[in-house]
Amino acid sequence: MTQTEQPVELAPGTQPEGRGGRGPAALGFLREAALLPVLAVILVVGAVISPVFLTTDNLLAGVGQQVSALGVTVVGESLILLIGGMDLSLESTYGLAPMIAAWLIVPRAAFGSGLMLNPYIGILIVFAIGAAVGLVNGLLIVKARLNGFIVTLGMTVLLAGLQNGSVQGQSPYQLPQPFGFLGTEYLGKVPLSLVVAAVVFVVAGLFLRYHRTGRAIYAIGGNAEAARAAGIRVDRVRIGVYVAGSMLAALGGLLEAGRVSSVTGDQGYQEGIIFTVFAAAVIGGVSLQGGKGTMLGAASGVVLLGLVQNIINLSNAPNYWQLAINGGVILFALVLARIVGGESSAEKG
Repeated sequence: MTQTEQPVELAPGTQPEGRGGRGPAALGFLREAALLPVLAVILVVGAVISPVFLTTDNLLAGVGQQVSALGVTVVGESLILLIGGMDLSLESTYGLAPMIAAWLIVPRAAFGSGLMLNPYIGILIVFAIGAAVGLVNGLLIVKARLNGFIVTLGMTVLLAGLQNGSVQGQSPYQLPQPFGFLGTEYLGKVPLSLVVAAVVFVVAGLFLRYHRTGRAIYAIGGNAEAARAAGIRVDRVRIGVYVAGSMLAALGGLLEAGRVSSVTGDQGYQEGIIFTVFAAAVIGGVSLQGGKGTMLGAASGVVLLGLVQNIINLSNAPNYWQLAINGGVILFALVLARIVGGESSAEKG
């Protein structure tokens, strides 16, 4: 067995969550299910506020399609958090990647460049931009050893400027059908974007649980030096996670562009989606200190925030109260999940 083939379980205290490495399996399940009481309360509140809330159309289109793009981005951020990092620039990648692609494929009359590239090439460009941004972030943080918060903060502002500067503040529209397909099409009554988000969550969850690199991600977040001693190529894995996270943010931006049939200058950075992304991950049990969390928990956080926003919309709550309501619900969910999950949902001391 070569050094790189040694099982990551050799690193003490770095077992993946939910695999029994940090306590009984029951505690892992309890942590994953900690948001269920909160979700139950929200469902009851929504049903009382509006008779439309629990209808299939509202839950699939009003909630499911709305949170799909956010959910894919949350998976990307969660992976980065699991290795003990963070990436503020995902929100700008979410806007810039589809913006540049749309600018290259739509006509000048629709605020494009006039190059009229094939939309399938445009989709490749979306992912290429995501990969490039993630690679630069990873190299600066891992190899140059620069502060991750400052690097990704600077990248956030840089990408946001490029997003608006490339189109001079305009919003390209008339997106060709293939480019917006994932964000607009339905499979029966189910939005295709929701299917895509669900597949991303499931694949990421299975990867983390069963693949050697997935288990290495938990090991690195738990104790990077122990992981390195166990034969894990820590730097390579960390850079790869930054690339994967950024590509998922680009996919999220593509889904959102398809949903609204345009790429606006506000998409991503101006909307401040990174706060919602972090909130969904953290209330779902993904630790900001790394090494702890699951995709099931992250998905629960996304669903919770989506339901809350839907209830706010259905109740016609004044815009100036919406931020306060969202913030209050996030704090309530954190406290209740902590009570239900006990020590298994606590942050490291």
